[in-house]
Amino acid sequence: MSTASLDMLTLLLGVGGILVLASSVGYVLKQRLSPDGSNGAIENLNARIKAWWAMVILIAIAFVAGRVGVLLLFAFCSFAALREFITLINTRRGDHWAIAAAFFIVLPINYFLLWAEQYGIYSIFVPVYAFLLMPIVAVMRGDTRDFLLRISEVQWALMICVFCASHVPALLTLQIPGYEGRNVLLIAFLVIVVQSSDVLQYVWGKLFGKTKIAPTLSPSKTVEGFVGGVASATLIGASLWWITPFTPMQAALMSLIITLMGFFGGLVMSAIKRDRGVKDWGHLIEGHGGLIDRLDSVVFSAPIFFHLTRYWWSLT
Repeated sequence: MSTASLDMLTLLLGVGGILVLASSVGYVLKQRLSPDGSNGAIENLNARIKAWWAMVILIAIAFVAGRVGVLLLFAFCSFAALREFITLINTRRGDHWAIAAAFFIVLPINYFLLWAEQYGIYSIFVPVYAFLLMPIVAVMRGDTRDFLLRISEVQWALMICVFCASHVPALLTLQIPGYEGRNVLLIAFLVIVVQSSDVLQYVWGKLFGKTKIAPTLSPSKTVEGFVGGVASATLIGASLWWITPFTPMQAALMSLIITLMGFFGGLVMSAIKRDRGVKDWGHLIEGHGGLIDRLDSVVFSAPIFFHLTRYWWSLT
């Protein structure tokens, strides 16, 4: 067994152990405090734990399947997220061609470029070519009502759901000296740190949260939860330095940056939901809302993590 495979197995066993412990705690809490399902917080906690089991199993299967499996998993995530985003934006019949192009032309080409490891064209395909293609396709329908608003929303959907999200599997294309064959561990590091920050902000907020940090955007977020969650996730990231090409201090710095980006990404996506008058992006994942509700932190942190990692070696 290769070192990368052994590290991945160790990591999965560790995550599995944490989920077993969380499931046990959730079961005990339910039996003692909510046997009839009347305690909303406990029911929500158990629903989240079940959803995490499903997500971890899917990610583990993708990792086992290798590079193609990871690309297919995130291509599906982009498709599902794009669908959720499109359902909440202003669209008219004149946008149907542009939306179809987003789903069936832009998204497949974006992931094909990753599969072919054509980073040069991949890095500009969505933010340049797709951004120019969308208004051209839409304007051919001749519908000018709210044209700028409509096309901007489609472009933003592509940036978030396709371009930013695809920077997670894009980590597999990085050429890092002395780290060959281990890039999948970078994905594990990114997802664990960012998602741990989300969970721990929720936990710290429930335990000690008093000061609202953004009451009009996300009433449940508190200063205490933010500080506790980011600090805890940074420590977790530092402790996972052994699966990265970084030293413990570098891993801690990376963790701090991506957790901060994840937090502000969550606020941005919450602002969009508030603007649309909805609580969740969808109902794909029980206890977690839609897929974007789980990806909002990751999609904002992934491009930053990718480029910091890509250019780190030229600066050191």
